[in-house]
Parts: sequence; structure tokens; C-alpha cells
Amino acid sequence: MTQTNDTIRVVIPLKLRRKNGRPRILPPADYKPSEDRTQDPHILRAIGRAWAWRRRMEAGEFGTVEDLAQSVGLGERHVSRLLRLAYLSPEVLKRLTCGRGATAISLHDLCFVAGEAWREQTERVFG
Repeated sequence: MTQTNDTIRVVIPLKLRRKNGRPRILPPADYKPSEDRTQDPHILRAIGRAWAWRRRMEAGEFGTVEDLAQSVGLGERHVSRLLRLAYLSPEVLKRLTCGRGATAISLHDLCFVAGEAWREQTERVFG
């Protein structure tokens, strides 16, 4: 048996918060993140969906965005907005999917940036 004097207590100052319905551990306020950060999984998932939907539409599986939206069980506006991500510039896609630096842009804003010229997209997304 161990005695009470032999016990080591480790205290880590973390906070639990919910983000998008999921629990998330927040670091202390004085924490400085390392350079080894990954991209927001919601953005990566949205880009993957957009490319899959684009391929299916180009293959002739769906004639309209409305048909696609009904098939995947989402709203037509939502599908139409996310489908724009399939038309991001190659530089932005490369940096979002392969890069380690996090962006300050939200998924909603990223959908609207996709409608701009490729040269302007990189500046808007990465500053």
C-alpha cells in the first residue's frame, strides 16, 4: 500500500467547452500554439464533399443541384453553397489540405471566396 505522502498530484489547467455540439478541451490562456497545427476538420470535410458532388454531377448522375440536394438529404441552398468549394484555386486547395497553418477564415466565408478570381482567393484566405 502507498501512504498519502507518496501520492503525486498533477494539475493541468484546461477548460471544457462545447463547439458544434462536441466537447472541446481549451488550453490555458497563456498557451502559445506550436507551428504544427492542422486545418479545421469541418473545412476539410466540406471540400471533400464538394469534390465528390462535383464528380457525380459531371458524370451525369444528377442533372441539377436540386436533384443532388434531394439525394444527399440536404437543402438546395446549402449544397449549392458548398459546391462552390470544388472551384477553389489549386494554390488555396493545396495550402488548405496539405499545409499545417490554420486559416482565420470561416467555412461560410470560404464558400463565397470561391467565386472570386484565383489570384484574389489566396490573398483573402491567407492574408
